[in-house]
Amino acid sequence: MTQKLKRFDIIIAPGKFEDLRDALREIGVGGMTVTKVTGCGMQRGRIEYYRGEVAFTNLLHKLKVEVIVSADEEENVIRAAKKALYTGKSGDGKIFVYDVANVIRISNGAEGLDALQYDK
Repeated sequence: MTQKLKRFDIIIAPGKFEDLRDALREIGVGGMTVTKVTGCGMQRGRIEYYRGEVAFTNLLHKLKVEVIVSADEEENVIRAAKKALYTGKSGDGKIFVYDVANVIRISNGAEGLDALQYDK
């Protein structure tokens, strides 16, 4: 039977990346994918100035951190991310959790949790 896997998409302010990375490393999460993204939520953008003119920017720069772990680690990842990112202000981020059907490592054909394990 294949072990269940979970994927986390964690949307954060760029300045909080090191805090999140360190918190995830502390609980044993080694691999992640980080993408620069833009978007808006409750903050609804900000006012900027371009050539002396007011310009409203409704898309803010964020990072999307993607992590896949065993389903057994779901609560640990959520707890670590919340602790690392919480300020109590709008813009702390979001955590999206998904079920993963399978992961396959192309180099050796390993599947599931085995595809996420690396020799030290």
